[in-house]
Amino acid sequence: MSADIPQAIAAMEAVFQRQRSAFLAAPMPSEEDRVRWLDALRDVLATHQPALIEAISADFGHRSADETLLAEIMPSLHGIRYACRHLRRWMKPSRRRVGLAFQPASARVVYQPLGVVGIIVPWNYPLYLAIGPLIGALAAGNRVMLKMSESTPATGQLLKTLLAQIFPEDQVALVLGDVEVGCAFARLPLDHLLFTGATHIGRDVMRAAAENLTPVTLELGGKSPAIVSATVPLVDAAERIAFGKCMNAGQTCVAPDYVLVPQERIEGFVSAYREAVQRLYPSLADNPDYTAIINDRQLTRLQDCLDDAQAKGARIMPLFAEAQQRRMPHCLLLEVNEHMRVMHEEIFGPLLPVVPYGDLDEALAYVNARPRPLALYYFGYDRAEQQRVLEKTHSGGVCLNDTLLHVAQDDLPFGGIGPSGMGQYHGREGFLTFSKAKSLFIKQRFNAARLVYPPYGRWWQKLIYALFIR
Repeated sequence: MSADIPQAIAAMEAVFQRQRSAFLAAPMPSEEDRVRWLDALRDVLATHQPALIEAISADFGHRSADETLLAEIMPSLHGIRYACRHLRRWMKPSRRRVGLAFQPASARVVYQPLGVVGIIVPWNYPLYLAIGPLIGALAAGNRVMLKMSESTPATGQLLKTLLAQIFPEDQVALVLGDVEVGCAFARLPLDHLLFTGATHIGRDVMRAAAENLTPVTLELGGKSPAIVSATVPLVDAAERIAFGKCMNAGQTCVAPDYVLVPQERIEGFVSAYREAVQRLYPSLADNPDYTAIINDRQLTRLQDCLDDAQAKGARIMPLFAEAQQRRMPHCLLLEVNEHMRVMHEEIFGPLLPVVPYGDLDEALAYVNARPRPLALYYFGYDRAEQQRVLEKTHSGGVCLNDTLLHVAQDDLPFGGIGPSGMGQYHGREGFLTFSKAKSLFIKQRFNAARLVYPPYGRWWQKLIYALFIR
């Protein structure tokens, strides 16, 4: 362990203690305070868009500027605007019913900040997956600590500088550091911890949080399927799947991980998909729209998966002839089987296995036999078939005839199920995740409950039982 790591951990723990003290001194920030925090966050992101685009691209070796605008900056700004518009309604106590037997009294639910919230940010969307949870945590009135990925140092350093311009460290603090610092971060006695990343790391995070009984929200990944129906125009399905799979070179937790296609439509789908990808990206080399793989370790992992599939009988169909540094050519994988790594590990890159099926029941059975995915995509315009897919599968979210875009809807919750995660955030659900919904039962001077106090057996108690216990 480097000598700097214990110092970094000690500094992080000191920040946590300062945030805890600051929260105890002001445990219920006003709506005005929260809106002011969010406005400041929106202004700093809007002002420094070029620097954020440049930093993210530097971390990736090359990241499409338009992808950063579309998938990171735009949803961050929209999420802030949405929270500011709806915050008053979210904060308003919710009136609840009191039964006749307990009158006179009133009841309501009060939404109270949790305290100090921790957010562990992955490398694939380092801005949006920091800002998205931060919006919910600030809207709910919390103090926040963010741990950035060591794989995105330029983005982490820039975001740390920008946040320090608008927030004191006892309000929002950004933590940098290697894996050891991240492990220590998960062990902090936080009031809530949100982690976005790989499933196997999510298990470690949950174990660490359990030592302090810290509640966790886990946004993991898994193998999100795309199902192509027997009747949908292949041009429609192929183009929309290609957009979702090629965004960020497939390094997206909700990217289509494999596609189920009717056996008799495989050839047509492959042709339509190749044309769609090559229309979106006419070439790979020097194409500013095509994002690189984040680092050599991830590139090696993907190449190993590709080699493993080929060695076990897969037919590899590269959609580009050339590669360039860490710009990995997009490939379709045909004739795949369950012994291949690409069929049981999350791919997280530009490789797309194509799996044939006979009828829709067979496709649904294939999906249901596997861990529940973060997203499921169905392509078909038949309403009855759409309903069958919705009723007979479980996933964190669903798109009918599209990919990815459910994540960008501010009024939809985002979250996984089982191996793809637990809990949810975005919009009102984010506010609720980072709030304590505290039950409040109120009585004033008159106390009708005295009628059922001991000693028992009096005539009026028997009357009350006859009226209310039935």
